[in-house]
Amino acid sequence: MVPKKSRKNIYMKCTRCGHEEKRNDIKDVKIVEKEKKDKGVFVFEKDKLELPITKKMCPKCENTRAYYFLRQTRAADEPPTQFFKCTKCGYVWREY
Repeated sequence: MVPKKSRKNIYMKCTRCGHEEKRNDIKDVKIVEKEKKDKGVFVFEKDKLELPITKKMCPKCENTRAYYFLRQTRAADEPPTQFFKCTKCGYVWREY
């Protein structure tokens, strides 16, 4: 419960259910409200990837560098699938 002050009375109010209790035995109440800080907006650049790069030939443009990442595409007892994305043309292919 938090203290609230009206023109004539001081009362305690529950922040969850809104229940109020009148409390005249509290003489000096200082109510300080905290401002919530804005967490901001996260912007992700579309063309900027933070993935590791390896030497792998692209089947489309024959570039020799590609980003790679792993995804579990089948059951958990099977190995993950390795995906590649060409650094030049953006073509994506996979290897099992």
